Amino acid sequence: MQNLDPQRQSVVNVRSLTKTYHARSLRGRSMVEALRGVSLHADAGEVFGLLGPNGAGKTTLIKILLGVVRSTSGSASLFGQPAGSSAARMRVGYLPESLRVDRHHSARTALRYYGRMSRMSRADIHRRSDELLELVGLRDRDRESVRQFSKGMYQRLGLAQALMHDPDLLVLDEPTDGLDPVGRNEVRMVIDRLREAGKTIFLNSHILQEVELICSRVAIMAKGKICAVGRIDELTQSNRIEEVQFQIAMPWVSVDVARARLAELFPSAVVDAPVQAESSVSETILIGFHLPLSSQAEVDSAVDRIRGGGLSLRRLVIRRQTLEETFMKAVRLGEAAVDAGNSANAGVEVRT
Repeated sequence: MQNLDPQRQSVVNVRSLTKTYHARSLRGRSMVEALRGVSLHADAGEVFGLLGPNGAGKTTLIKILLGVVRSTSGSASLFGQPAGSSAARMRVGYLPESLRVDRHHSARTALRYYGRMSRMSRADIHRRSDELLELVGLRDRDRESVRQFSKGMYQRLGLAQALMHDPDLLVLDEPTDGLDPVGRNEVRMVIDRLREAGKTIFLNSHILQEVELICSRVAIMAKGKICAVGRIDELTQSNRIEEVQFQIAMPWVSVDVARARLAELFPSAVVDAPVQAESSVSETILIGFHLPLSSQAEVDSAVDRIRGGGLSLRRLVIRRQTLEETFMKAVRLGEAAVDAGNSANAGVEVRT
């Protein structure tokens, strides 16, 4: 998808990026194609999510953006500068999946250590530490040993260290992995504050519910390729209806008559639950069923037929496509395409 908004500057630009490793095994020398022509962009001020199963190439892509690994071909740039260059790295903050802080540190001394690594002055370190400890909710726990920290507190400290030198881009690798619901909510609130402050956030995660809550756009990867990229509402086709569940009430009749009446109205209906009386003394029978509808107009027509038949509509639930369904479909198609390409080139062993 192209960047259609001329007012927004692309912070991350990746074009036709490939990365091939050479490995040796008992079966001889092999090529590991970690990235296969990846292209994407992340704009200033957005939260961009990178999704994919294990082995999709997400970590390799992040390492190239950070300058830890060199690409085989293609290009990657941050703020218009080559990824890994000093000019680009100075504007990036990074939270690894497993941050390690020496256990003798407190939150404040850890931030002092990272500030010195960024060549900040003592005054700037002190000022910035106060701001960040307040931001991530550790102001009252700043002098405790990190060995007493919960996983959620540790992640919040990780966010603080990534922000220490006030970067314009944050790269977060699994920022909520291993956290309980309270911890995930805490990290999500911090990310929301950073987005509101104008920071660009590029995050790698496999927790789809979190991504759906905080990301403006996502890219889905499988076996080193981009399977889909765009806004979440575009990818999930948020106006697309998967199916509609109904519950209707009709005057008391036999079960067979009730089913026959439903079949007359909706030949394609699938009954969800046994036909049941509304109560022990009721003269009304309830039928729950669903229909394979795909548009709001079809839903409206079904409701009109129910009411036109003299029946009472008790429940209507519209199920739409979820990000998880989109993700699974994109990954299946992407992996199948790669496997088909590998079969056509059987002389080369490819692993991911």
